[in-house]
Amino acid sequence: MGAWERSLQRVLVVVPIGMTDRSLALLDDSEAAATRAASLEADHVRPIEAWRERLLVGGRRVPHVDPLDGGANARLLLLLETPGPGRAPVRFVSRDNPTGTARNLRRFLDEARIARADMLLWNTVPWIVHAPGARNRALRRGEIAEGLSLLPPLLDLLPRLEVVVLAGRIAAEAAPVIHAHRPEVAVLTMPHPSPTYVCTDPAIVRRIGEALRKAGERLRGRDVS
Repeated sequence: MGAWERSLQRVLVVVPIGMTDRSLALLDDSEAAATRAASLEADHVRPIEAWRERLLVGGRRVPHVDPLDGGANARLLLLLETPGPGRAPVRFVSRDNPTGTARNLRRFLDEARIARADMLLWNTVPWIVHAPGARNRALRRGEIAEGLSLLPPLLDLLPRLEVVVLAGRIAAEAAPVIHAHRPEVAVLTMPHPSPTYVCTDPAIVRRIGEALRKAGERLRGRDVS
């Protein structure tokens, strides 16, 4: 096994000490998901959840924020692209989802020493665009434009925000919106952490790690501009 294969294995396979396979797929457990849902009335997520409720027009399905993350107290916003297809009755935008993307993201965030309480995960297009039971599909331009138009109200709910990390090509389109609405906030970009991309090139792993390292250092008070 070469150096690249060993690096990829660390990203995709290794279970951190003290964690089990079940805890890595925590939200695949209905009892754990129900417990998480019961925390959505907590003070730090209530403003974002109230805003999310307004996105449910026309029967749209919009996953909840993860109450184990920082919510309205977040100093870092990590913006992904859109929720993937899935049948779970209650969905979260979470590093604890039972997907390869969440598993990779959890590993990268741990390596960057970014605390959950400091960050919020969200999607550029926050609603599930896939019909129930359908396979993944590319986002349409109108969906992306609408998702970008929803970002300023979300940014207004994050008074402590210092850094935004844009993950992937679609999320990167949010940079002008963020610069215009919150010019004091640093914006970093990185590849999407999906295994589809992470597995293609060792440079992807390095670029994700570098972006999150810079984000973590900004949160710890180091100037990395």
